[in-house]
Amino acid sequence: MQNQLYPVRLQRKERSSLLHLCKKGTVEVQVYKRAQALLLAHQGLKDREIASQVGLSRTTLVNLRRRFQQERLQCIYDQPRSGRKPRFDGVLRAKITALACSDPPEGYGRWSLRLLADRVVELGWVESIHFDTVGRILKKTNSNPIRSEAGV
Repeated sequence: MQNQLYPVRLQRKERSSLLHLCKKGTVEVQVYKRAQALLLAHQGLKDREIASQVGLSRTTLVNLRRRFQQERLQCIYDQPRSGRKPRFDGVLRAKITALACSDPPEGYGRWSLRLLADRVVELGWVESIHFDTVGRILKKTNSNPIRSEAGV
């Protein structure tokens, strides 16, 4: 019944685009799975068979079919997420990590989070940054300025 509710009929160009996308090899896993699911649905397979082959739930397949009716091939891509964008990009995070791995300033035995935050502001990388934020950045890289054997 679900297959008849939202049938997938790909046009020739859409089918070739999906085939090319699947052969490309540099596509996100979820996009690849959705493309495979659409190709299999076009062949007439039931949701149960597609789910076992592709690794998507049957509910996801029904939603994918519904979105396909509305958006065509754009349905395989994720929609923009809500929420605030990250304040600090990957380049700044890498700079902070590299700074934490460098030698501490003269007169200090090692970097502290407060010292790192002050130095980042002093270098003009940002206007302000809290030392807790520096700690969270370093935690994601498994870097610990307190331990002497820390490194990236």
